[in-house]
Amino acid sequence: MARAAAIADDAQFVTLGIERELFAVPVEAVVEILDMRPAFRIPEAPPYLLGLIDVRGRGVPVVDLRRKLGLPSVPPDESTRIVVLEIHLAGRKLALGLVADRVFEVTALDGGVEPPPDVGTGWRSEYIRGVGRRESGFVIIFDLAHLFSTDEAAVLAAGVRAGPAGAAGAGPV
Repeated sequence: MARAAAIADDAQFVTLGIERELFAVPVEAVVEILDMRPAFRIPEAPPYLLGLIDVRGRGVPVVDLRRKLGLPSVPPDESTRIVVLEIHLAGRKLALGLVADRVFEVTALDGGVEPPPDVGTGWRSEYIRGVGRRESGFVIIFDLAHLFSTDEAAVLAAGVRAGPAGAAGAGPV
């Protein structure tokens, strides 16, 4: 409940869709939103880590949110986007791209934010900062700092250090 209470009533979020669900990330964490593009694979990376993309001269690891949340992968289409975020993870600031089926808008949520539910979600509740409402549905607000474990953060950071040049033999997906 403390996590949900920390969200101001007038907070703005970027809303994105994965399958039929609506998610949100704080607008202040979003650097930019990109069309889907090929990523350079990183050898021995976890299945949810698609690889690296170049964003303004910086290697950014790209995570398939579907796989991270335990959902099946689907081929990208014209609505697929990469939401580039800057988040604090394992004591450092990390740029990270999240692949979403679609991105909707920047918006405030209707009413307050409720704490994450203990039941009824298809993924672990520590990923969820809170649940809000938008129009007639629910919006799940990601807790970006908890979406990845400390070990996963180390893998993401290592991927950035490896970069496309360090991923010998890896190619675009």
